[in-house]
Amino acid sequence: MSIIMSETISIWVTTTLRQPWILSKIAAPKAQLSTLPSEPVIASKKPLKVDLVGGKRYSWCTCGHSKKQPFCDGAHKTKAEGLVPLRFVPEQDSTAWLCGCKYTNNPPYCDGTHKQDFIKSAQIPEQTNS
Repeated sequence: MSIIMSETISIWVTTTLRQPWILSKIAAPKAQLSTLPSEPVIASKKPLKVDLVGGKRYSWCTCGHSKKQPFCDGAHKTKAEGLVPLRFVPEQDSTAWLCGCKYTNNPPYCDGTHKQDFIKSAQIPEQTNS
């Protein structure tokens, strides 16, 4: 009996590893997904000046909800599902201007996008303590 069971388990493991979608169908809970992607909110209409330490890993907030701007505090997990922080490691100590509007084309660094009309005219949501 143990030989038959071992062969069955071996076949299942081999098939699952070759076709990982099988495992996701078996183990993944059913969830309802939003059809609309999360959009970042504008945290600041200006870049944020920060001193970066070379070799240290940083997590830049991409959603705009973090209370520790420009860095992530995990707020995306409940307020902007689908957005994740951008992790980066500067090569050397430096002072940098990180994007506060979250629409830069050179993340996490400011590229001047905040000067465009859609950023200038946007309302910045008030920070709440929730």
